[in-house]
Amino acid sequence: MIFSDRNDAARRLARALEKFRGRHPLVLAIPRGAVPMGEILARSLDGDLDVVLVRKLRAPDNPEFAIGSVAESGWSFIAPYAGRAGATPTYLEAEKKIQLETIRRRRERYTPLRPPLDPSGRVVIVVDDGLATGATMISALHSIREKKPLLLVCAVPVAPEDTLEKIRPLADETVCLEVPEYFQAVGEFYADFPQVTDAEVEAALRRAGKSAR
Repeated sequence: MIFSDRNDAARRLARALEKFRGRHPLVLAIPRGAVPMGEILARSLDGDLDVVLVRKLRAPDNPEFAIGSVAESGWSFIAPYAGRAGATPTYLEAEKKIQLETIRRRRERYTPLRPPLDPSGRVVIVVDDGLATGATMISALHSIREKKPLLLVCAVPVAPEDTLEKIRPLADETVCLEVPEYFQAVGEFYADFPQVTDAEVEAALRRAGKSAR
């Protein structure tokens, strides 16, 4: 275990991203786990906090295993091994619809009174609490790149090297604190890794909105 909890990981990431303080970065957290981390980063770097809504596409017989991902725009990434995992084109279309509906509901809950913050022309830091396959980060970075940020940064506490190799070409800069030789799941690198609730996400975004006014 490398990190005591997400707050510990976020504080360490903030130190690694210190050079962006003073550039008013937009910190986009992937819900739900990364939102508490994003709040700490935005506060530490004098930036803004928002969410980037993406969802993994689940393998037919193993919902914890990502075979791709879909962004809020509808753009999707399908992993090359999806077919071997049993995902047919019909299954993938149905799974995309399920996950896009989840994204729609989350957008209604998370930012009901305002549109998402605009990444155009800004330093944007996309944060997650760790990468396993990297599928959701791929969709997140793609969706933000389309909005023409000034600089696009991927920031995570932990990820395996083969996943980082897939991510690096999609970001202008990739910051990863730990790259373990043996990797099974993100949670194994945290002493405390509880589920983050929708209510916690909403509270963090409300606090961020008040501090920005």
